[in-house]
Amino acid sequence: MFLKVESVTVRYGRGEARPAVDSASFNLAAGEIGVLIGPSGCGKTSLLRAVAGLERCTSGRITVGPAVLDDAATDVHMAPEDRRIGMVFQDYALFPHLSVAENIAFGLQALTRAQRADRVQRMLGLVGLGHAAKRAPHQLSGGQQQRIALARALAPEPRLLLLDEPFSSLDVDLREHLAQELRAILKASGTTALFVTHDQMEAFALGDVIGVMNAGHLEQWGDAYTLYHRPASRFVARFIGHGVFTPAEIVSCAHGPCVHTPFGELDDPAECPLPGAYPGGQCDLLLRADDVVHDDASPVKAQIERKAFRGSEFLYTLRLATGEQVMAHVPSHHDHAVGEWIGIRPQVDHVVTFPREAEPIHTIAG
Repeated sequence: MFLKVESVTVRYGRGEARPAVDSASFNLAAGEIGVLIGPSGCGKTSLLRAVAGLERCTSGRITVGPAVLDDAATDVHMAPEDRRIGMVFQDYALFPHLSVAENIAFGLQALTRAQRADRVQRMLGLVGLGHAAKRAPHQLSGGQQQRIALARALAPEPRLLLLDEPFSSLDVDLREHLAQELRAILKASGTTALFVTHDQMEAFALGDVIGVMNAGHLEQWGDAYTLYHRPASRFVARFIGHGVFTPAEIVSCAHGPCVHTPFGELDDPAECPLPGAYPGGQCDLLLRADDVVHDDASPVKAQIERKAFRGSEFLYTLRLATGEQVMAHVPSHHDHAVGEWIGIRPQVDHVVTFPREAEPIHTIAG
């Protein structure tokens, strides 16, 4: 692995109730894009700053390739300027008195004039702004300024690029577009990168691997599919995607385990735990919005409590007659009114269960 973060803890003061980062570990292969995601205050930026060298590790070890950047056990701490790590910040930090080309060339003083000019042209071409070399930053759009900030960070050929919520000041539509552009640029340059965001769509658009952080803990590190379909904790299940936890019972059937739910039996589900996995088979089942299908012919009915228009579909929040709540993605031409009862049935490919909680019915929304 190229970047290795091993049991890293970061504390900002001795009196701190809990560390900002608590024993976080993950690996990133060369050329991979990793994303740290989580709510405000979860520790994702603190962990990024530790990799950059802007915060010291209280414990743990960080290496990039053969180089040890931090090792609390041996008191090794490589200075940030010696790490060959590039950073892109939220505010771009472009120099307003310099042209676009001069901004990109700013960290290339060790090169000859010809080498600098060549590198600047290559970076401008990489980010698709070759026509803007002589412009001032204020003459560019927010998205173009962000691409120049990226070009400047890539110009010194860092061995690792760190990005701290670089799209946070841009509108939603532009953020999604730039996330896709950024991924293409990083892949074209073969750059290993670690990105921090609180936006799931950015994380999914960018990341080869994604880490979900909560209260300083790295709860899970994996690809988007795994986080969505096989969350390792209730927090990950709540934070990623839309869905609910609902009480269920795992029982033995003739063909193997099956699951009794408030709105029907999941017959022969994939990857289902055995009944003995929980006391009496009682558990909480994670139901994603795409696990529930609108079916007028179904005998199970649910009342629409809320609806959110998403263009091609509605996100319905539904309540069963027995009181349980579920969510469902429904094609938008099925435009039912709030308060209306509709037929639903389960269509679950991945059975995700957790130990029963005292208050088992929770809506979760990403």
